[in-house]
Amino acid sequence: MLRLGRREFGPHEPVIMAIVNRTPDSFYDRGATFGDEPALARVEQAVAEGAAIIDIGGVKAGPGEEVTAKEEARRTVGFVAEVRRRFPDVIISVDTWRAEVGEAVCEAGADLLNDAWGGVDPGLAQVAARYGVGLVCTHAGGVEPRTRPHRVTYDDVMADILDVTVGLAERAVALGVPRESVLIDPGHDFGKNTRHSLEATRRLDEMVATGWPVLVSLSNKDFVGETLDRPVKERLIGTLATTAVSAWLGAQVYRVHEVAETRQVLEMVASIAGHRVPAVARRGLA
Repeated sequence: MLRLGRREFGPHEPVIMAIVNRTPDSFYDRGATFGDEPALARVEQAVAEGAAIIDIGGVKAGPGEEVTAKEEARRTVGFVAEVRRRFPDVIISVDTWRAEVGEAVCEAGADLLNDAWGGVDPGLAQVAARYGVGLVCTHAGGVEPRTRPHRVTYDDVMADILDVTVGLAERAVALGVPRESVLIDPGHDFGKNTRHSLEATRRLDEMVATGWPVLVSLSNKDFVGETLDRPVKERLIGTLATTAVSAWLGAQVYRVHEVAETRQVLEMVASIAGHRVPAVARRGLA
């Protein structure tokens, strides 16, 4: 059972996490939701389309202008409070690696801390434990936040992913984070080249076999773009194909830009797997 905020999800229940970037320079939307009203409209749309989690980020993942912890908090804390007020039942996640930002957003009503940089600030898990919120434990290959991998190598990329993410998850639980609120994430593109991310996808069932709920953040990433030689705005089909494979192999949470399309893919895979009945079943019965 996965428990986040006020919600509980069964083992075969896919969960969509919609991305809302409070940044002026995000790689995908180029600042489309930097302003409060466009960001709130994005939340409303994502919830209407089936997102259970809203993931709010105040710093883009890639290199760029420095964003201090104070500025990151300015971009996220008030917005978290407003989303909490307008959407009391939605699960609010904040994408941050900083404990001080995690503390502030938890005070404002966040339910989940999405640590995409592999525990670089060990205090973030302590914050999650203190507030009783969830934590995403991600493999980032040991790289510094907001840096790109350079000639990174692994003897066995999945073995490294398992060692890091399971270790972070076990540490979080030992600190007091509720076990049912801890997820692990292979960290596609983070500290990895395209072949590493493809292998992580291909072997995702090994992560699922650990028993920890698996979150994947695949949406329009560089490994999709390089695999198909497509620019950012032409990666949806590749993203959805990767989503379908990940769903078949047992991933549970999907961090995405396109909610409606992802929902259809997840529902189709769930029905093929026998975990969901068709929405309509008239063919051959009339």
